[in-house]
Amino acid sequence: MIPASPGRMGVDFEERVDFARLRAYRLGRARAALEASDLGALLLFDINNIRYVSSTMIGEWARDKVARYTLLTRTGEPVVWDFGSAARHHQLYAPWIVGSNSRAGMLGLRGAVAPDAGLIAAAVAEIGGLLAEHGVAGQPVGVDIAETPMFLELQRTGIDVRDGQQVMLDARLIKSADEIMLLSTAAAMVDGVYQDIAEALKPGVRENEIVALANKRLYEMGSDDVEAINAVSGERCNPHPHNFSDRLIRPGDQAYFDIIQAFNGYRTCYYRTFAVGRATASQRDAYTRAREWIDAAIELVRPGVTTDRIARLWPAATEFGFADEMAAFGLQFGHGLGLGLHERPIISRLNSLTHPVELREGMVFALETYCPADDGYSAARIEEEVVVTADGASVLTLFPAEQLFVANRY
Repeated sequence: MIPASPGRMGVDFEERVDFARLRAYRLGRARAALEASDLGALLLFDINNIRYVSSTMIGEWARDKVARYTLLTRTGEPVVWDFGSAARHHQLYAPWIVGSNSRAGMLGLRGAVAPDAGLIAAAVAEIGGLLAEHGVAGQPVGVDIAETPMFLELQRTGIDVRDGQQVMLDARLIKSADEIMLLSTAAAMVDGVYQDIAEALKPGVRENEIVALANKRLYEMGSDDVEAINAVSGERCNPHPHNFSDRLIRPGDQAYFDIIQAFNGYRTCYYRTFAVGRATASQRDAYTRAREWIDAAIELVRPGVTTDRIARLWPAATEFGFADEMAAFGLQFGHGLGLGLHERPIISRLNSLTHPVELREGMVFALETYCPADDGYSAARIEEEVVVTADGASVLTLFPAEQLFVANRY
């Protein structure tokens, strides 16, 4: 069964995403993970964790600033520190952040304001006061990511800092029906963009023009963040550069694209490979092998299967031209999807053979395969997003990929 992607509007005649239910589910999962840990509180700077716990977000601008933060204790409601005007906006429009728990805060913008200005020390003192107020002073505090001066100041004041990212990734592992609907809707948006790409993919167009087309269409559709788009063609296909350029598309090129974007925060990672005008036997053969590897993986997905079994289906690095698994990491690959691009499980021969994870119903992840062609420069790249159901894998990514798609065939 294909998970629903009913549309991007709220309506009265269908049950769609229930955002109040989504907020309650996510905070409940975070509380349960905190309770199951040895921590007294979580101090979160990762904006995906902040959004998961507090359902607040101020856009992609905030992703690399390490400026926003949230405290969740065992006994209290989430406290969110944000840029002053954003904090005021939350007070007006995010009533689930109770009382005075939406606060103005500023730490230094990755060192642009030096630590000796005292902003970090003042923030840690305020956090320490809340820990005492909530009855968890003296208990370990889990931190996900932070600037070095923040870690040092927390430790200087005697706070026992632990790894909070593991707790949050545990919380985010199993997706609710609302989360799956948002992930499915995000994938449906990319389905449509690939139709536009297939029609535009002709000799003379440049990789960056395809990237511009995709960005425009996604934002028109309602994307709240086009994080990255890879556009790779011709001789750039092998090895995979993980970027785009201004290269001109030529007749007979193989070209592959990865569209990474979010709808209401929920991300896609969605590759498709095309041939332009015509395809060679070498290109078709590479595509067939990449398709066989991904189909075998999808067939194996079901609750109780461990990730080492999936990783073993894929060729070893030395079988497709790499010295070792580190050098080939990310080419035969699986990764969880949600508010973050790389959540659990991570599936790779690099880590899964020795540290397997058991698949559970409600996990959502992407599976990616890559096969270089024997012409020495072409390559095939395929990616499918799947939901783990009781009956196996339900595929979210629906643009045709069973065979190599020849765009604008001669």
